[in-house]
Amino acid sequence: MPRPGLARPGLARPDGLNAAIRAPLPMRGGVGPSRVYLPEGDWVSLLDFLLERFPHVPPDVLRARLARGDIVDAAGHAQRPSSPYTARRWLWYYREVSAEAPVPFDLPVLFRDDLLVAVDKPHFLASIPGGRYLQETALTRLRRDLDLPELSPLHRLDRDTAGVLLFCLRPESRGAYQTLFQTHKVEKEYEALAPWRAELSLPLLRRSRLRQRTGHFTMQEVPGEPNSATHIELMAEERGLGRYRLRPHTGRKHQLRVHMSGLGVPIRNDGFYPELLPYAEPDDFSRPLQLLARAIEFTDPLTGARRRFESRRRLQWPPDA
Repeated sequence: MPRPGLARPGLARPDGLNAAIRAPLPMRGGVGPSRVYLPEGDWVSLLDFLLERFPHVPPDVLRARLARGDIVDAAGHAQRPSSPYTARRWLWYYREVSAEAPVPFDLPVLFRDDLLVAVDKPHFLASIPGGRYLQETALTRLRRDLDLPELSPLHRLDRDTAGVLLFCLRPESRGAYQTLFQTHKVEKEYEALAPWRAELSLPLLRRSRLRQRTGHFTMQEVPGEPNSATHIELMAEERGLGRYRLRPHTGRKHQLRVHMSGLGVPIRNDGFYPELLPYAEPDDFSRPLQLLARAIEFTDPLTGARRRFESRRRLQWPPDA
């Protein structure tokens, strides 16, 4: 489990990608500092605010971090337990997590030029820092190993999913590439292993409305206007297992996993769908989710060139007897 920290969704970004405000702390070990905003309020001291805002963090941890000067303002000045509360400003700090179990898989670079880095992410490696993962992430590894402190992701893959992941080298170029993803001008191709059902007529286009479950991180299909679409076709079948090609037309969270499960063919080794299995620690590296981001293709908005990157990884096919 993670060591108590100060990160909170919507207030702090653990990936160091908040370019609008310059961080007063340098990158450390490939990880940028996180930040928290101080709203208007009647707190007397900074400690009073932190104790109320982060009730899941033990008070002695907050006091110790302030006493050590671990939390600074925008000018880099250390805050103390007795510091008065001053609203409408940002504070900065480094996230702390417990010792992370190393992910024993390489992160090969498929392509690199002055604009982009394409890598072949392994299963079990998170795309960016967050939650229990700080050092064992693709972004942290690349920033550290390639000495590229300004590297930033253009999209994300689930920690459980392997395959092609793209990063941008220049902060000023990131917006142009992200617009491609936001406007669905990037063609993505995935492969998945899942049960084979003779009665399932393929290929097909799965369209549905996805919504996050209340109080939960998983997604569900609900009635209403579709906001997700995936083209699904069968590539091969053997021993009751199918090898599928998935082409998402949209990019909703867990979209491929939910769509396959909704068809009655959940992806092999999926611990989230159709039902959430108990969290197991440590990871069972012998049972990766059988989902691979096989390829990604688009027209480069800066050069006009057609770019295509393909994973060299393979799923567990053909299946064991």
